[in-house]
Amino acid sequence: MTQRIVAKYWMETGDDPMRAAETIAGEQSSGTFLKLAAETPELKERSGARVEALDILDVVDAPSLPGGMASKRYTRCLLTLSWPLENLGPCLPTLMATVAGNLFELRQVSGLRLLELQLPEAFAQAYPGPAFGMAGTRRLSGVQQGPLIGTIIKPSVGLNPQETAEQVKMLVDGGIDFIKDDELQANGPHCSFEERVTAVMRVVNDAEQRSGRKTMVAFNITGELDQMKHRHDWVLRHGGTCVMACLNSVGLVGMSALRRHSALPIHAHRAGWGFLSRSPALGWDFAAWQPFWRLAGVDHLHVNGLRNKFSDSDETVIAAARSVIRPLFKDQAMAAVPVFSSAQTGLQAHDTFKALGNADLICTAGGGIFGHPQGVSAGVTALREAWDAAQAGIDLRTYAATRPALQSALGFW
Repeated sequence: MTQRIVAKYWMETGDDPMRAAETIAGEQSSGTFLKLAAETPELKERSGARVEALDILDVVDAPSLPGGMASKRYTRCLLTLSWPLENLGPCLPTLMATVAGNLFELRQVSGLRLLELQLPEAFAQAYPGPAFGMAGTRRLSGVQQGPLIGTIIKPSVGLNPQETAEQVKMLVDGGIDFIKDDELQANGPHCSFEERVTAVMRVVNDAEQRSGRKTMVAFNITGELDQMKHRHDWVLRHGGTCVMACLNSVGLVGMSALRRHSALPIHAHRAGWGFLSRSPALGWDFAAWQPFWRLAGVDHLHVNGLRNKFSDSDETVIAAARSVIRPLFKDQAMAAVPVFSSAQTGLQAHDTFKALGNADLICTAGGGIFGHPQGVSAGVTALREAWDAAQAGIDLRTYAATRPALQSALGFW
């Protein structure tokens, strides 16, 4: 039986819905804008995309997007297409061009969003997926249960290497599990990558000698491929345990190459996700986007956070987190670690834990830690205690009654 790639879309069209669906199927496989002699029935049967389902949702009188065909009615549908694997083989860049390429630009389309993606097992054989995931992250960080309590270096840019190391020392001395560079900080002249890593890892390694515990620091190695490999090697040479890259900046080819090179967990930042997703009538659902990056080999993947400062709803955030840990294939999970961030404090712990059903995650808080009246150490303690309360099923204020750091945090969170 032919293995097929299956994609589900929300579609809006001013054309006849089935004609629009068949236009998309043709454009993204063997067809074009007119009938060609070379597209024989045999070739179309072998290589053409197929309309598997078309379910009408409703009809509206105005298009969601500009530039489409003029019409008096626009039909909204759920469209399922499939392609034979033989068209492209298990190749992520070509897969992206197939399921999320020119179809967004067709005149018949006044709205199109990729909702779900199902892939043949051949992709699991072609791509290794995460090398570390949650188990490897726990082993390297020494956090055997509960979330990794983390934070982001702030200000995002402006600190020099020594100032960055001083901030890291406060956090490490305060018991933090995880620290990451901001996505804006990679190798600027004011804070060169090599100097920053050297200064920060001196602090981290010294603390490990004293305590036997090493804080995981995700250094932002985003850059050209040769630069990322060099920066990864620099982190590894200095005893680091994590590297970070911005997905939309380095692309699928860059991430796949980094995965093949890396001996460390890859922390993936989704900077730019909003331009792919924010319009409900265009782009991607996270559930369809994240398999590309899990297959490419990321270990940690940002999903935003509950009651965040961005536009994602709580339902969207939890759906994203669940999708990151959901098995991609029957026999191979390839789960990544969901990273909750963006205006997070201990107040979201109970709801996050309840919705996700576990604490296999990284929770990063900036102001929620740095803003504690008693300092960074108390901020780390308070956030960890909030998660302890969530996992124990104890009301936050009840739990805080005998825990001064958490009690004080409730006043500013």
